[in-house]
Amino acid sequence: MKKECRVCMHHCALEEGQTGRCRARANKGGTIVCANYGQVTALALDPVEKKPLRRFCPGTKILSVGSFGCNLNCPFCQNHDISMADAGTKRKVFISPEELAGRAQELETEGNIGIAYTYNEPLVGYEYIRDTAALVRKAGLKNVVVTNGSVKEEVLMEVLPFVDAMNIDLKGFTEGYYLMIGGDLETVKRFIRHAVGGCHVELTTLIVPGQNDSAGEMGRLARWVAGIDRKIPLHVTRFFPAFRMADDSPTDVHTVYRLAEAASKHLDYVYTGNC
Repeated sequence: MKKECRVCMHHCALEEGQTGRCRARANKGGTIVCANYGQVTALALDPVEKKPLRRFCPGTKILSVGSFGCNLNCPFCQNHDISMADAGTKRKVFISPEELAGRAQELETEGNIGIAYTYNEPLVGYEYIRDTAALVRKAGLKNVVVTNGSVKEEVLMEVLPFVDAMNIDLKGFTEGYYLMIGGDLETVKRFIRHAVGGCHVELTTLIVPGQNDSAGEMGRLARWVAGIDRKIPLHVTRFFPAFRMADDSPTDVHTVYRLAEAASKHLDYVYTGNC
């Protein structure tokens, strides 16, 4: 029996045994299930600034974990080997929520403050994030979600009670750009508005040459963010060739600085990255 997935804006209608375009959700027995639950493809103790978060627990480290799957299709994805992978990937290993929370506690002696769900799109497997984050919170540690913000508010509300901070990609500020990467700008804007009320939020915009690098677009983006709260940090970051754009040139450093300056007219905290 065909079943519709309601996690994101794609509303994939899946036949029995079929997997959605995110490759992380599937129809099993007439129920949409999390196909990547506990399937870990990447695990590392990172500086929190690498998420990137600049105004949340600076100088600390956080255990970063990723799985497979993503509901966007960015041609410049830096983690395409896992974000574009499916259940067939050989990199995965099962780690239960209890085991992952335990590892986070063991790493406290090395400066770990909690867990960051990152690398692929974590919220396409929100059930694992929710279950693990509840245990991490109970242990007195922190939860960070690094996300493209392209899921429904109902999914956000499943995890937000346990989340201390998010970095959300606001990849551009036109519907055309979001259409190109397989997303929807309004979905992300709604997600950001809801997230800001529940945890610390920082935003990231990757500047891709010829795509979202105009001062006018950055000005509109920054004014919209300021309309929520001008103290929301924005990371303006430099594109490097990767995936389907491996033959392109990196963003000119001066372009990044120029757009960061344009954003600074509206926002109190603007940071440049990869420069």
